[in-house]
Amino acid sequence: MEEFKNVNSVIERVLITEDEIKAKVTEIGAKISDEYRGREPLMLCILSGSFMFASDLMRAITIPVGISFIYASSYGDSSISSGDVDIRTGKGGLDVRDRDVIIVEDIVDTGRTLTAVKKYLADKGAKSVEICSFLDKPERRVFPLEVKYMCFDIPNEFVVGYGLDYAYKYRQLPFVGVLKPEIYTK
Repeated sequence: MEEFKNVNSVIERVLITEDEIKAKVTEIGAKISDEYRGREPLMLCILSGSFMFASDLMRAITIPVGISFIYASSYGDSSISSGDVDIRTGKGGLDVRDRDVIIVEDIVDTGRTLTAVKKYLADKGAKSVEICSFLDKPERRVFPLEVKYMCFDIPNEFVVGYGLDYAYKYRQLPFVGVLKPEIYTK
């Protein structure tokens, strides 16, 4: 496994600091708590990139909330979407029938993955489905999509950190940074 002691060797610049992340996640958690008061929504964490965001968000929510996980991706090991969305649940499946579901995603790019997941949940009988995303790249949107809870809009740059990776690396960074192009264009 490649180690890096100097983050500047892979990160062009920090886009969102750890403190900015904490403040925004707290704000979104309070908003969800207010809007879902009296209900018990199910947070559906899309693996793998959103796990850090989902964990912090769940702790910021002050009402009862469930959590489940789903794998949905169109990227694999690449920095470019394949165009096909792979959706998988655990062995027991996913029962969302008559549940208020909040999809928790790391980043909205083209909208392809979330469009497929929303359809999947509607087909499974979810009562309501909203999207909560950590990041959004609106200029990359191909599929029209409403994101109810959004932390940060970002420019069309390749970012890592706070759960986001490139080839399964850099998720552990406590901030969001722009990855140097020479890292992902090798």
